[in-house]
Amino acid sequence: MSRVSEKRRLEDIEKEVVQLLSERGRLVEEGNSGPGLSLQKLENLNHGPYSSKAIQNMLKGLEQQRVKEAKQEAPSFHSRDYQRDDTIIQVNGTKIGGGQSSLMMGPCSVESEEQMNQVAASLAKRGVKILRGGAFKPRTSPYDFQGLGMEGLKMLAKVARTYDMAVVTEIMSAEALEEALPYVDIIQIGSRNMQNFDLLKAVGRVQKPVLLKRGLAATIKEFKLAAEYILAEGNTNVILCERGIRTYETATRNTLDISAVPILKQETHLPVIVDITHSTGRKDILAPTAKAALAIGADGLMAEVHPNPAEALSDSAQQMDLSEWEGFMDEVERYTNLLTQQPVLS
Repeated sequence: MSRVSEKRRLEDIEKEVVQLLSERGRLVEEGNSGPGLSLQKLENLNHGPYSSKAIQNMLKGLEQQRVKEAKQEAPSFHSRDYQRDDTIIQVNGTKIGGGQSSLMMGPCSVESEEQMNQVAASLAKRGVKILRGGAFKPRTSPYDFQGLGMEGLKMLAKVARTYDMAVVTEIMSAEALEEALPYVDIIQIGSRNMQNFDLLKAVGRVQKPVLLKRGLAATIKEFKLAAEYILAEGNTNVILCERGIRTYETATRNTLDISAVPILKQETHLPVIVDITHSTGRKDILAPTAKAALAIGADGLMAEVHPNPAEALSDSAQQMDLSEWEGFMDEVERYTNLLTQQPVLS
């Protein structure tokens, strides 16, 4: 056989293989696939230079590739291809998402009922409907204050109910979730747990909103895929929180990736809020940071407020006292009014 004839014969065989694989794929999609050829059956076939094991591995590889491609064809649950309209989450009469501006504020850690009452009373007067506070504290050092645990969470929930506020707090493990659920309105997944996949799956199986914080050095893609773990389990109430990422810069605690807000708003339908306290670690720039977040499209802000930051058991330097918080709110409200009144340029 000439080289030209051999080449044509090879092309014919490859076309036939493609047709057979296509037919096999169709049968599999229709649910007609069986267990496949066993090694013993393959031994009885003429498979030329290929071993039976090699043939079996080829077939397995083709099946795995087909499954992978089928998954890639389906849009991710977080994507705009899956859902065009913004997801709007309602918590305690407050809408999160869709251009609404929601506030989640409170101390870094729950320290006492008196402390929480002082903060909640001030927040409630200014219309804040979501109270934050850490009962379980993931700390870099094992010797730092780790939170009051369930006792602190019950304290937080009691105070929140008194002032008609919702509770957002971090839950650190799937094991603690069931006990904590009655006291929590929004489950926070902290940055250190963004890729705790067991925990993500666990909160995905409950029907309470989840506030997912971006990891310390996570890419936007990794952040979106972490949200996908929750959404894939059936919980559609996911809020994304940009809280700064670790860079070489030391002027702030983290570097606020402000560009992540419009990217996430464009590529997902989920609400996006900005934690201005953890992203900066500096009280002196909280107001301009909040303005930037709102101007670029964030659906809300998270910040830390404490009645006496100098005596706080955690993150004392970055928490606003009640007077500073009032000034912050005045400035942000003036800016928000300017944004809503500003005429559209032609």
